Amino acid sequence: MMARTATQPWRLASTRWPAVTLVVLAAVGGLLASLAFAPIGWAPCAVLAVVVLGWCVRRARGLGAALASGWAFGVAFMGTSLIWQTEILILSYAGMTLATSLVYVGVALAGFLTRDLRAWPIFGAAAWSLCEFVISVWPFDGFGWMRLGYTQLDTPLAGLYPLVGAAGVTFVVAALGQVLLALLEAPGWSTGSTVAWVLVAVLAAGAGGSLIRPTSDGEVAVGWVQGGAPGGGVYGLGPARTITYNSRDETAALMRRVDAGELPRPQFIAWPENSTDMDPRADVPTRAAVEEAVAVAGVPILVGSIYEDVAAETRQTVALWWTDAGADLTYAKRNLVPFGEWIPGRDLLLPLIPELRYVGAQSVPGTEPGSFPARLPDGRTVEVGVAICYEVIFPGTLYQAVDAGAQVMIVQSSNAMYQGTNQIAQQFTATRVRAAEMRRTIQVVTTSGVSGLIGPQGQVLRQAPDSVAASGVDVLPLETTPATPAMRLQSWLEYGLSLIAASGMVWGLSRRVAARRGGTMEGKSSPRRA
Repeated sequence: MMARTATQPWRLASTRWPAVTLVVLAAVGGLLASLAFAPIGWAPCAVLAVVVLGWCVRRARGLGAALASGWAFGVAFMGTSLIWQTEILILSYAGMTLATSLVYVGVALAGFLTRDLRAWPIFGAAAWSLCEFVISVWPFDGFGWMRLGYTQLDTPLAGLYPLVGAAGVTFVVAALGQVLLALLEAPGWSTGSTVAWVLVAVLAAGAGGSLIRPTSDGEVAVGWVQGGAPGGGVYGLGPARTITYNSRDETAALMRRVDAGELPRPQFIAWPENSTDMDPRADVPTRAAVEEAVAVAGVPILVGSIYEDVAAETRQTVALWWTDAGADLTYAKRNLVPFGEWIPGRDLLLPLIPELRYVGAQSVPGTEPGSFPARLPDGRTVEVGVAICYEVIFPGTLYQAVDAGAQVMIVQSSNAMYQGTNQIAQQFTATRVRAAEMRRTIQVVTTSGVSGLIGPQGQVLRQAPDSVAASGVDVLPLETTPATPAMRLQSWLEYGLSLIAASGMVWGLSRRVAARRGGTMEGKSSPRRA
């Protein structure tokens, strides 16, 4: 076997570890990855997790051991991160864990195929980007919930978000892990390259933080109401109309504080997603409760509601602009939760899995960006941007609202079924990332937590307690910040990184095939001997 030297860092280390040992170590790496995410948020663990998985893949005796390491990493990572799904159904939690863990089998496959190449750290980092890209768009429109790029908001890398977005931050985190792994394998290797990586990251972060500044033209006072819900899995909103009555009552409590001079008078009030769990067009008590709240507030209310088509057995999750003249549909949710709001292959699966009946009527996605002109009591018209709950993991949805003219951005959400779990903190962090990418303030209003206010650098300006009723008024800037580089380039960056990863895999595979056919190739030992 050719000896590994400082001038040949791409040579694989001579030690091969037993597959069982690698699987256990990879599972530890998966746990480290989980620790990097909210609510724990130990950001350096994301880099260490990349190191651990890369170490296992580079020491696997064969493809099977490498893939098993990736699977163990994924099961440990997703099994701990998605534990909130047990609030709905144990079976769905198991299915989600197994399905999402395949992402890291893909990372391991790419790492194995490129581990003999000189540029393996770059290809390995790009593999994380490729695999996260795939799961963010497929299947069922994707589930990009646990992206490495969501872990660095409170680190010096945070300035990268408006430049390259979460997708770019994923690559930087993975690249730092791969470079660290290379240094562990060959301490004398490419010191200059390592310094360059660090300098690029620091300079880009500094540029992102200092050059892209939020701009605004005026302000508006926006009330928010977290009505409170009992929680508890599928029936987290409680009996019918409970959340609507709670929202009405908390609105009255809010206005008492306004009238007492404790809070500024709002120009409008935001209620959360599902603040009416019944269709107010058909349900008289629901409509009466909202009309009472509007009358007490004396200002319009942005109501999160459900529109149902009983005949077609479909529904839409919508945002309504409700004034004393009635309700106008302003936005219909576009990104729907598979098996939560709609059932893929419904006719086939519903008879086979009776538990899916809890999904209810099949949801229909909206088609228009979430921005609408709102006439305020003081005579002004402002563009209000809306995104609803799950949509925060789809950056394009929020970007399009801003592109359509949104001056204030509101995220309506309903997390009642996940009270007391890590899901709420994970979603709030994803929303913080969107704010940092766009350099926009975001008001978050939920049924039972966590409602809050997020600044344009992704900082938490206010956060309400979970699982209680709460309300307040935020004075929001009418923002005019131009589209950031991340909003324009993040998708193209992700395509490019994915292409790099795919090219590396093809190159590595072709070299392996050639090596098996012709023995040792010049400049590279056979995979059997390496």
